[in-house]
Amino acid sequence: MLLMKRINTNDTSERLSFISIRIIRTHLYIGISLICSILALSSCKKDQFTTDSAAKLDFSTSSILYDTVFTTVGSVTKTFIVYNRNSLAIKISSIRLARGTASNFRINVDGSKGVLFSDVEIAGKDSLFVFAEVTVDPNNAGNPLIIRDSIVFETNGNIQDVDMEAWGQDAYFHTPNVFPLNGFPPYSILAGTNTNTTWMNDKPHVIYGYATVDSLGLLNMQQGTRVYMHPNAVLWIYKDGTLKINGSISQPVIIQGDRLEPEYSEEAGQWGYIWLSPGSKNNVVDGAIIKNGLVGILADTMGSSSNPTLKISNTIIKNMSVAALYGRGTYINGSNCVFANCGQYVAALTIGGKYNFYHCTFANYWDNGIRQFPVLLVNNYYKDINENIISRDMDSAYFYNCIVYGDLNSGDEIKLDSSLNSSYAYNFKFHNSLLRTTFNTSFAEYQSVVVNQDPYFNIPSNDYRIKNPLAAPAVIDKGDPGTGILYPYDLSGNPRNVNGNPDIGAYEYEP
Repeated sequence: MLLMKRINTNDTSERLSFISIRIIRTHLYIGISLICSILALSSCKKDQFTTDSAAKLDFSTSSILYDTVFTTVGSVTKTFIVYNRNSLAIKISSIRLARGTASNFRINVDGSKGVLFSDVEIAGKDSLFVFAEVTVDPNNAGNPLIIRDSIVFETNGNIQDVDMEAWGQDAYFHTPNVFPLNGFPPYSILAGTNTNTTWMNDKPHVIYGYATVDSLGLLNMQQGTRVYMHPNAVLWIYKDGTLKINGSISQPVIIQGDRLEPEYSEEAGQWGYIWLSPGSKNNVVDGAIIKNGLVGILADTMGSSSNPTLKISNTIIKNMSVAALYGRGTYINGSNCVFANCGQYVAALTIGGKYNFYHCTFANYWDNGIRQFPVLLVNNYYKDINENIISRDMDSAYFYNCIVYGDLNSGDEIKLDSSLNSSYAYNFKFHNSLLRTTFNTSFAEYQSVVVNQDPYFNIPSNDYRIKNPLAAPAVIDKGDPGTGILYPYDLSGNPRNVNGNPDIGAYEYEP
């Protein structure tokens, strides 16, 4: 009764409170209705597609070019972006390869593979990615061929396309066909026992896995031969086998990775190494460019004490993720060579042996990470599995008219690492050479050396020719004339001793 009385009372404050509650509820219902209406309108707008024929797509590129791609070897994957610049969503009726299933190209649209895609949607002011790659069919011809296709986009009656072009090249392919059970890796045989094989320059050679020159076999590479190494590939010169590379300044033998797109041209670590395994003999590398692997040449044997395991001349080895030249107790003679730009040592001359270099440039300005190792290591021992030090004689590590230089923060690009066992020889000499070092060079092992003078190489171009006249205090006319006479032409074919004294390094100064 009391409650009924309060509700029916004429008290003004009570009535106002009751009215306020009803007003709040009414506004709440209106607010909820408005929110629902806005969401509904927003949803409708989101699902709305422009049908305007003027609403076209934009592309991050109008064409894709693949540089030389070997037949049967897939290309690098390339990417472009499709943009919808409109405020409304757009529906692409179809995205397709113009040649359909007959195409050498393959595409992936926003994560889906195929040759035809229908009703592909792009929200307003949004984009999608398209990925493309190509494989070239063999044509048994030495000359390159051109493969073309296009990706066609049809939107609101508009036809747009992105062109694709690939240069294909047939090649000789060397793939493992011997599968030993004795722990050796699978390999192919390039030159069998008592076999003399010559590679001409008519078509490139592409090596997969281990490719072997067998015992008493000989592999000759004629000038202009191109050898392309697949990832992890190794050119393996077995016991008593021989490799002879016979390039020239005008037609060098080129050994590099099998990715020929421009972005791979200076990329290290694309393949394994050339392995002169224990017992290989009379190897000759003349007029070659070897680049972009793990190790350029790994020489792993002493061979005859009177005949070098490796004679290397007029050659460039560069862009190796480990080392350009790695000798392990071997005998190497080098002249007119550039060894450059490696992730660790440029030249590691280890476990003793004989090493003689004339007019060679050893340089390192590696910029793919922090470098911790000097340009040159000279060492006469190794550690066995029990960490015991096993010493061997370093009969010679001699450098005549050479450059050993780089940009290591420590300022020392030479590591002379001798075992503590004085019974084993450790003979080294730097004669008329440019060195970057903190060593005291007043000893007899250093004769007429130049220390810590910049040779002014063209580092951005990975170019170790002497072009800058500021290099005069470092290398110009600083060489030994007697050594220069033995090597009358530099790595570019220019004459030495023009002014009586040769320049230090593989190149003469070119004003």
